[in-house]
Parts: sequence; structure tokens; C-alpha cells
Amino acid sequence: MDDFQLTITPLQPAALPSEETVIAAGNRLIESTSTWKQGKTYHINVKTCHRPKSPADGAPWHCRISEHPPAEATFDQLWAKLGEDKALNEKESESHTTCPWHANLLTYETPPFIYRFIPEIKEVIKLKEVSPTASIWALYYTFTPPVSPRVFTVIQIRRLDTTSAKRRGMIVSLPIDLSGPEDKKLAALEPEGVRGRYVAVETITDLDNGNTEWRMATSSTPGGIIPSFVVETTMNSKIADDVPHFMTWLRQLPK
Repeated sequence: MDDFQLTITPLQPAALPSEETVIAAGNRLIESTSTWKQGKTYHINVKTCHRPKSPADGAPWHCRISEHPPAEATFDQLWAKLGEDKALNEKESESHTTCPWHANLLTYETPPFIYRFIPEIKEVIKLKEVSPTASIWALYYTFTPPVSPRVFTVIQIRRLDTTSAKRRGMIVSLPIDLSGPEDKKLAALEPEGVRGRYVAVETITDLDNGNTEWRMATSSTPGGIIPSFVVETTMNSKIADDVPHFMTWLRQLPK
């Protein structure tokens, strides 16, 4: 299936292509980001770019690129938290009794302070382990009222390539549709909420200068009645914020 494309159109589990096909599509997508229209740079070193919606897409695409020296985050640290149980780590929090200088970038409660990688994710459920490198997850997001909670159900497929001197890890997230009768048991485990959809490709790559590049491209729709232009105008800044969120969260983890 060389013509398989990544979109926000959800797939039923039985209709999923092979993991190799999905990873190949992820490679094509992430390589194409070098030709996308450049956007703003956020947080000093988080560059963004975007691509308009094509006939095959359900929504426009947005991308962020950041480069990190070993003192900030190593390849192994990034892959350990993004490539292994990514969904759980996005929800993960750590409690502290004092607030570091970057706490304004994160959600916190007091006392004690609670730091989260992605503050909006309040519940994560592993619905099914498809293989050692692929799992189906339900992610429950909450937002400031009047926006209703959203549920995103995805399969996350990961690959780590260590065959060359420059390692590369990839995580592809695809929206999943559990409305079929054969998926009734899995659907019963999904939280209640407005159904949103997103597709994403994330790569962690060794660079020649010893740093690590973290690149993420995504296309999404929140579902419900939120106008798409509201989401699209803030998407680049929102995905860029995830980088300092992650770095601050990473620094707070037990050594």
C-alpha cells in the first residue's frame, strides 16, 4: 500500500494497513515538512511550518521542529518518554512543594504543585496492545468551560532505527473508529466526550553536531461545533508550547 496517506479519517482496527505501511507513510510525510511554508519561531528555538489542506486531507497540517543539546535532553531521554508508552507519559505528572521558574508554562495545583507534560490530558486508557510496537489508546482531554471534554482514540505505532550511526525513532498516531460491532468491547472502555480526531508523526533524530532533533507534524479536528478557523489560527503556537512543557516536566522527574 505505497499510496496509503495519513489523514484524520478514522480507520477501524480491522482495516488498518501493516505497521510497515504506516511507518513508510510517516517517513514520506515527515520528509515533506522541509518544503512546507515556514511559520513563526516560539520559545527561542521551536520553529514551525504548515501545509494547507489538500484534496486527500481532512484538515491542514502543522509542524514544529526543535533542536536540543545533551545537557537539555538526550536522544535516549526523549525516546524513553516519547517512544515508550507515549500516551501515558503525556498525562504523567509529578508533585512538588516548590514552584520552579518555568512553572508558568504548566498546569499546577497548590499545595503541592502538580506538573504535567500535556495539562489538558486527564485520563489515558490503553484499550489494546496490537503488537509489541503498536497499541490503541483513548485519551480524555478537558478544557476551560464552555468547551466540552474531548476523546481522541488512536493507534500509536513506533519504530526505532539504530542501524546507522545516527539513530532515529518515529511514532505515528492514527485515529481509530470503534463503532463496528466487532469492536464493541473496546468501545465500551472509551470515556464519554465529544469525539475529536488527530493524526501525527513524531521523530527523534541524532544530529551530526551531537544534538537531538525533535520534529512533530499533526493534522486534527476537535469535533463538535468549534469553528475550524479558531483551531487553525492557534495550532502552531499550541504545538510549540508542548516543547517547554515537556522539558520542564522532564527536569522534574526523579533522577
